[in-house]
Amino acid sequence: MVLATVLAVSVLAVSCDGSTGPSSFEPGPLGVVTVHRGEAVSIRSMLSMSVWPSGGAPARHGVELAVRDIGTVRGRPVDLGRALDSACGPEGGRAAAREVVSDPQVAGVIGTSCSAAAVAASPVISQAGYVMVAPSTTSPLLTSDLAGNPNPDYHPGYFRVANNDLYQARALSDFAFNQLGLRRIATVHDGDPYTSALVGAFEAAFAALGGEIPSATSIAKGDTDMTPALGELAAAGPDGIFFPLFEAEGSPFAAQARGFDGLEGVTLISGSALLVSAFLATPQSEGIYFAGPESDFGSNVNEVTGKNGDAVLAAYEAAHGGPPSSPYWAQAYDATTLLLAAIRAVAVEEGGRLYIDRAALRAEIGRTRLQGLIGRISCDDFGDCGTGRINIVHHTDSRVTDVARLPVVYRFVP
Repeated sequence: MVLATVLAVSVLAVSCDGSTGPSSFEPGPLGVVTVHRGEAVSIRSMLSMSVWPSGGAPARHGVELAVRDIGTVRGRPVDLGRALDSACGPEGGRAAAREVVSDPQVAGVIGTSCSAAAVAASPVISQAGYVMVAPSTTSPLLTSDLAGNPNPDYHPGYFRVANNDLYQARALSDFAFNQLGLRRIATVHDGDPYTSALVGAFEAAFAALGGEIPSATSIAKGDTDMTPALGELAAAGPDGIFFPLFEAEGSPFAAQARGFDGLEGVTLISGSALLVSAFLATPQSEGIYFAGPESDFGSNVNEVTGKNGDAVLAAYEAAHGGPPSSPYWAQAYDATTLLLAAIRAVAVEEGGRLYIDRAALRAEIGRTRLQGLIGRISCDDFGDCGTGRINIVHHTDSRVTDVARLPVVYRFVP
């Protein structure tokens, strides 16, 4: 009997991976990730690698650079796994999120690229107790009205370092009304949570300044013949058109608007979804104003890695043969450091095991104050962690396709 007792104690004391136990760690209400001796801390990315690769691929590269620069978390390597493609819609977002939560070892996720994917992914991630930190999803629907009220698609555990589009709407309306002197701006969206919410916010902000929206037109995803929409716009007689579309629809829209009868001389304004190198290289991109995140942050230092923007950008260009096609690579870098720094802060080492409590991780991200490449990152109660700063650039030469080299004509600071 004594021998049997000794053997039982021995089994409890040393597990098969060399960790000692039993553990006294008590997980919170959302569960815990247990990383055994010799294992890596696992995170994942679910970005748009297919539908919007101009935004998703640079973001993935930014994630990879951050993981490389951080190196280890509590002495353990970081396993990024394969890139999950959330595409740029609800089906892709939901599928990627379900794959993430099927693995109990995943501590957190970077994504998604698009708001339409996030609307479907966020509830899956939230209900499973996980966290996601988004680099480029900007729809107000995902967080709040910035006045203390959650919007319909907010779910706990969702955070983003990208700016809420309510900031972009304020920036664009002020620039268009007070700097360009525009008074009648028509709008176009494609029903996407990003485009429709941004257009709605812009319309409200522009009207508050005394501007008029003579036409609010919609197109469908996949449309390439813009004649019906352009005819409606021309009949309204605007002096500007705001069309925050993605490249698949935005490029033909811009090309056809240029030569459409009745729209000669109309000022074209777009958003960050179209602010990508592939579109900037086209002749129809010339003359358009774009609103997007800051991209001139070379001297800013990410306090987690100790790297400044110039150094990380140089590493990006060396690894991928040129500059990023979207400014959101830096947001992805900072999002990854935010997640990994929070994991490091809450992880508990005991008996050779590392315990990452999911509830504690959510709380830690929510209260983190971090200096990143993009500036000071600080999360509010509904997951908005971005700086709120917006640049408006004017693209006049299709030979210039590096977003960081475009002339900034207006800076918005909330």
